Amino acid sequence: MGGTDASGRADAAAPEPPEPAPPDSAVESALDAAPPEPAGVPTMFDVARRAGVSHQTVSRVLNDLTGVAASTKRRVEQAIAELNYTPSPAARAMASRRSGSIGLIQAGRPDYGPSSAALGFNEAARAAGFTVSQTSMRTLDPDTLTQAVHRLALQRVEAIVLISGEREGVEVLHGIDAGVPLVAVASEDEPGMHRVSLDQYTGACLATQHLIDLGHREIRQVAGPSDSMDAAERRRGFVDTIREHGLVLHDPIVGDWMPSSGHAAGELLRSDPDVTAVFVANDHMSLGLLAAFRGAGLRVPEDVSVIGFDDIPEAAYFAPPLTTVRQDFDGLGRDIMAMVLDVLRDEPTAPDRTARVPELVVRESTAPPRGGSSRGRSSAPRSIGAPPGPGAELGASATMGEAPQPAE
Repeated sequence: MGGTDASGRADAAAPEPPEPAPPDSAVESALDAAPPEPAGVPTMFDVARRAGVSHQTVSRVLNDLTGVAASTKRRVEQAIAELNYTPSPAARAMASRRSGSIGLIQAGRPDYGPSSAALGFNEAARAAGFTVSQTSMRTLDPDTLTQAVHRLALQRVEAIVLISGEREGVEVLHGIDAGVPLVAVASEDEPGMHRVSLDQYTGACLATQHLIDLGHREIRQVAGPSDSMDAAERRRGFVDTIREHGLVLHDPIVGDWMPSSGHAAGELLRSDPDVTAVFVANDHMSLGLLAAFRGAGLRVPEDVSVIGFDDIPEAAYFAPPLTTVRQDFDGLGRDIMAMVLDVLRDEPTAPDRTARVPELVVRESTAPPRGGSSRGRSSAPRSIGAPPGPGAELGASATMGEAPQPAE
């Protein structure tokens, strides 16, 4: 597995004790005095992109702080002039003070992966001498997210981190000028954004390649929701690997990460006589799929192989134990803090924090296909329900709702 232990670097360069912060009323007064910005007004992020520097460097120039090369300062000043950028009083007030605190926003369900990454981040932040001010929201709403960013900025945090798998969250964050660096966990590239992620694409390639190496040729995918960056990257890895080997690519069945949607997918796939293996985009949906197959009399892996993604702690105790792709969520949390430190120190050659590759974990839910590349219907009798009628073949993507529906 790739990646560097960010907590080790943090220990080696712990920040100096922060200066005392002024009363909250000073910053709040500055915010009250700042007029609302109309649409299209340039932000500190636009200045940073134009000058080719970090947001922190722009803050240093705005506040006339030391540690900025003369040539860099000229580039920033030129970008400010070209964009006609005017920083808000609140942004200047907050950017000029050290608090020793980092803001963390968790948006979305408290699933194992995001929760574990947040825990790893908190531990790395403490090791680096920072405290963490954390806020959570079960669903991602743009207005609520924007308010959360501004509330954390009022606390004079030195940076704000967003942990959310939804694409909209990164897009909203990108448009906010909080006066401090913003870091997001995002598996898709977002120009101008400080980004950290695990390599979802390579993980999906590993999972698909494992099934192909076992001899499977009729492979289906249960994908994650369409608004998820991780789901899109896992789909991309699956598609590219299938095409690389010249296999038939079938449209995915789309789930919502929950076991119930995996079960609904299993209800659809149990009537497909050709499928011999299924790549499921997370372990929780795999649990539901296994239950549906078991209820239909399909044996895993003798009749159908199943591989998941994440390696949640329970995966080793599924029936059968699940072959899956292990993600280092604790390492992801350390990488997030390492990125924060890179940005705060304005590191000119910071390492790539998006290349931590997941690991294939082979257990008992995958095996070579029995008797060729299709399980067929000539084997021992199984109670799998009536054969599908006309028009019930799997075609376009089926989306899991309250009950499975055949795709048109």
